[in-house]
Amino acid sequence: TFAVAGRGVLHLSVLIETMRREGYEFSVAKPRVINRSNNGTIEEPCETLNIEVPSDRLGAVMELVGQRRGAMLEMTTRGEFTHVSFSIPARGLIGLRTRLLNATHGTVVVHHRFDRYRPMEGDVPRRANGVMVSTSTGRAVAFALNGLQQRAEMFVGPGDSVYEGMIVGENSRENDMAVNPMKEKKLSNMRAAGTDDNIILKPPRRMSLEAALEYVEDDELLEITPTNFRLRKRLLREAIRRREERRGN
Repeated sequence: TFAVAGRGVLHLSVLIETMRREGYEFSVAKPRVINRSNNGTIEEPCETLNIEVPSDRLGAVMELVGQRRGAMLEMTTRGEFTHVSFSIPARGLIGLRTRLLNATHGTVVVHHRFDRYRPMEGDVPRRANGVMVSTSTGRAVAFALNGLQQRAEMFVGPGDSVYEGMIVGENSRENDMAVNPMKEKKLSNMRAAGTDDNIILKPPRRMSLEAALEYVEDDELLEITPTNFRLRKRLLREAIRRREERRGN
């Protein structure tokens, strides 16, 4: 319901603030829209999506909305900006805002409102990239993160608390990868030239509540604590996840 009405995120923010004062924490699953049955036909909510964007970035917008089964209704141009209206399933809006902002470098203006119910059609693409999932519990170290950042965008930095099953980064490929962000450098009596160079780490991506809700997938949870937002797998242990995956196949 958070994805259907923007008010849901606001209500959740109020709940988080209340629980923060009390010191509680909880986990939230991927947002879902609420469908209905009409004479045996499954119908889904659809919304009118209005976008205003610089004309030179319109192509990226059209591609992203089209992937989410959005159909263009109207297009007008005013100076350097183009205004486009779409009809789009509400489920297609989950995660779309963040992708639009990234694709247009923050220059897009987006708003949407409920339009009507219509018969459900086809699938909406899922997140393109897999994630890196920690296999250990402890604190992340710079040496391990330096190796991982070559193939991922990290969500944690040196010294951050990490636990088994926690998502610590986004994989550059579509599959999930089990990693150890606490791997220390092996000590040796022999030294090689260049082995003690300073480690340069990219700043980790810190997600807002709304961005994290858009990012999470069906087999994942958003863990909300008084001080942090963390992504994790529903099943924390890698062996259990693999067993359930084999059963699903």
